[in-house]
Amino acid sequence: MTAPEQGPEQGKEPARRRRGPNAATPARRAQIVRAALESFAQHGYERASLRDIAARAGVTHAALLRHFSGKDELLLAALAQREADEEKLAEQILHSGLTGGSVLSAVLREEFENPGYQRNWLALSIAATDPAHPAHEFFVTRRERMRTRFNSSPLPTSRDSAYLSADEKVTLVLAMVDGLRIQALLDPSREPLGLLEVFMKLVVTPEEGAAAEAR
Repeated sequence: MTAPEQGPEQGKEPARRRRGPNAATPARRAQIVRAALESFAQHGYERASLRDIAARAGVTHAALLRHFSGKDELLLAALAQREADEEKLAEQILHSGLTGGSVLSAVLREEFENPGYQRNWLALSIAATDPAHPAHEFFVTRRERMRTRFNSSPLPTSRDSAYLSADEKVTLVLAMVDGLRIQALLDPSREPLGLLEVFMKLVVTPEEGAAAEAR
């Protein structure tokens, strides 16, 4: 007997079902964002390349572009991740029992120990003052987010005083931090974060400082 004639679908392996979005996608995106953070910190935004970021993430350049449209989108994702890391670290430090200016200096300590990171962060924040810069809106709204964070934390900046409003205190603290970044880069022998703690105590009135310590 001759073998029965096979139809067009017979004798073939079933076609593999096309895979759609899966659980690995968020993890892969997070991996790429972490790699972007490293690359931006080492090279700065302008000099960092998508190919370097892809190599750090262990993906191809084409795979990276399936997750992100380009460097601008990656920059915003990396900045958002950096801010989320700061918030997580601040929560951990608060739970450790530190209060007042010690919390802020502890959050910033790792950054201040990495001059290259500080230099690139300053360069980026200055460049972002240009309204045409891709990170301009992030830095504008970051100030409001920082204001909310300061006002809802044990830091002594959440209340108006006789001379300064709570908003003015936040402005001064952020300006102090940026100024200390520059001073630390110019003179690494100095201990800038100790000065930050003193500044935090001087920003508030003695009554507010005593109340903050009591809490």
